[in-house]
Amino acid sequence: MNSEQFKKAQSGTGFIAALDQSGGSTPKALKLYGIEEDAYSNDAEMFDLVHEMRTRIITSPSFDGERVLGAILFEDTMDREIEGRPTSEYLWDVKKIVPFLKVDKGLAEESDGAQVMKPIPGLDELLARARDKGVFGTKMRSVIKAPGAGLEAVVDQQFEIGRQILAAGLVPIIEPEVDIHSPQKAEAEEQLKAALLKGVNSLPDDQVVMLKLTLPNETNLYRELVEHPKVLRVVALSGGYSREEACEKLAANNGIIASFSRALTEGLSAQQSDEEFNATLDKTIEQIAKASNT
Repeated sequence: MNSEQFKKAQSGTGFIAALDQSGGSTPKALKLYGIEEDAYSNDAEMFDLVHEMRTRIITSPSFDGERVLGAILFEDTMDREIEGRPTSEYLWDVKKIVPFLKVDKGLAEESDGAQVMKPIPGLDELLARARDKGVFGTKMRSVIKAPGAGLEAVVDQQFEIGRQILAAGLVPIIEPEVDIHSPQKAEAEEQLKAALLKGVNSLPDDQVVMLKLTLPNETNLYRELVEHPKVLRVVALSGGYSREEACEKLAANNGIIASFSRALTEGLSAQQSDEEFNATLDKTIEQIAKASNT
């Protein structure tokens, strides 16, 4: 593991850009970016367009290592190049931004008020490839809609696969998202906190994980996790809040930094000139980095 990347992930300023929309969410991401579905006729063309969008973000002078600590990539982006270098290498060598890889294959059907992840076939091979490309860590998402047995199943699965990722020499970002529209959001968050503390306490002394969590109803609910020696960093997802609201909630939760995707690309479009695009991105990055710095 790269010790410079470890240090940056642990104490660097800024936030983690989530650039990892994959198959299902890509058309939506492109549409928000001003590219309609009739602009491409198959997945290959769609992923070419999304790579152009990501390249434009990553190569933008506004996307700098001072304010952007890390970036989460989708497998297709990791396998491509930016300015003639593998994406993860470009991120670290050119921008000093720590590369992460999304490894999950989406969500299973809802059961007991939660959605665990679908099986991840070929994970060991993917982790080995990521490690060879200089990727530092991974990210995988589950969703919780209510407290109960489903929530426990989500956390158990996250830590089980997390241990497999740690064994491959990468740092997992464990992401049990609590649905912001859940009528029992606060109760679910209390239960989640207890389950996560149990999970991190069970890790061996030489291992750490990162946590990616929904901004909680109760401010600083996750402080114990933020300060936990086995938690390298706690990051927050925007989860459907507008950027304004997400940044406001984030600033109130000390020690937690952002890992936003939709809230990062809000307002960017394919039709903008580079000057407009970079200026919009700069403003967004400034706002998210500032809210992360509390």
